Amino acid sequence: MRNRRRKKLPTTPLALEISALSHEGRGIAHNEGKVVFVDGALPGEKVEAVLTDRRSKFDQARLTEIHEASPSRIEPACEYAAICGGCSLQHFDPEAQLAFKESMLFEKLDHAVQGNEFRHLPPLKGPVLGYRRKARLAVRYVHKKEQVLVGFREKGSTFITNMSTCVVLDPRISELLPELAALIRSMSAFREIPQIEVAAGDPELETPSTAFIFRHLKDLSEEDRGKLYQFGVEKSIAIYLQPGGMETVHKIFPDNGPDRLYYELPSRSLTLGFHPTDFTQVNADINRHMIEQALGLLDLQSGDRVLDLFCGLGNFTLAAASECQHVTGIEGAVTMVERGQENAKANGMDNTEFHCADLTKSMKDSLWFGAGFNKVLLDPPRSGCLEILPDIVELRPERIVYVSCNPATLARDAAFLAEQGYRLDSAGAMDMFPQTAHVEAMALFLDGKLK
Repeated sequence: MRNRRRKKLPTTPLALEISALSHEGRGIAHNEGKVVFVDGALPGEKVEAVLTDRRSKFDQARLTEIHEASPSRIEPACEYAAICGGCSLQHFDPEAQLAFKESMLFEKLDHAVQGNEFRHLPPLKGPVLGYRRKARLAVRYVHKKEQVLVGFREKGSTFITNMSTCVVLDPRISELLPELAALIRSMSAFREIPQIEVAAGDPELETPSTAFIFRHLKDLSEEDRGKLYQFGVEKSIAIYLQPGGMETVHKIFPDNGPDRLYYELPSRSLTLGFHPTDFTQVNADINRHMIEQALGLLDLQSGDRVLDLFCGLGNFTLAAASECQHVTGIEGAVTMVERGQENAKANGMDNTEFHCADLTKSMKDSLWFGAGFNKVLLDPPRSGCLEILPDIVELRPERIVYVSCNPATLARDAAFLAEQGYRLDSAGAMDMFPQTAHVEAMALFLDGKLK
């Protein structure tokens, strides 16, 4: 049997000059003709770094010393930024972060729609700290320290960061990290809880306005359940247990009331409810700005009929319905369709409808497909929506607003729309995930056949 052990890496630091940032936010350098990705380095810097991995086409390295720093380098707001995998760009000035994301987006779109000049929308900005309302926290008991850790995993590791706070998490969640660790350590099942999923709604709409879902690998004793219940009482947090798959999630505190958190869209006088496991945007401030920008780009009129694909619980659907004739929301998950219907009813919206459909396949056989839509809104997953774009083009909407969480698939889909006679009119970045390299974007496509 061949010995597949990896060769030992050299420990002598490399002297490197950083020329650019990768799409993942790592510094790019060259050493002996080979690309080296350096975690924590910024363009224009002269640094020393130690190799952490060698591949055939590139190497990876960890920053050890900075000889010449970038003007955009700042002191991270979080003491754990160098090791925690929850953030990757806290050392990068927030305005410079956003400019980097814009440049990446526009570079991909320019390449995709060559010769099609388009307007650069101003970036959507919000708080850069304390914004994150949803997260999955890892939990592990460290035997050597006789300590339970609760937090995000370390960069490039399965270890959990030993953290007592998180500056990007909503403060209602962050401030409880030490108490969560102490709570789990006090339970007899402290080795059997691998994760906690956290979610938060608007604090002024509901009490509790936050929920913690405790995943557990074996049945909890009555004493342990009692400790979790009492924690919920004392901290005013909804407590859920998850003994198996997602279908096993159930609430134990409060004892009554719906399994819902809520957020508000004040400009539309809408309040939307969601289960803590539902997909919702993690950044409430950017979400509100995003909705207003999308509806502005759709240029909604009273007689418009809008098709909202990948509609989720009705985030865009209900907002759009507040100023047009009718909106049809389509989603792949039955539970989210039900949530959309529930939110429409709760808000007294009778000009919406929701349907479940597999949006990786043609929509032509669906009864709702021929309802005469003149505008379309898309908010697909990272994989984009190339499979259904031919059907959308067949509808020939005058405007298509595309909300994207992946510039690469947005650019690919933009190229297809351009081939079908649609013109990219405008596009811009949205800073949904500050302190990370994650890029959210929005683009408007107009039917080039219309004058």
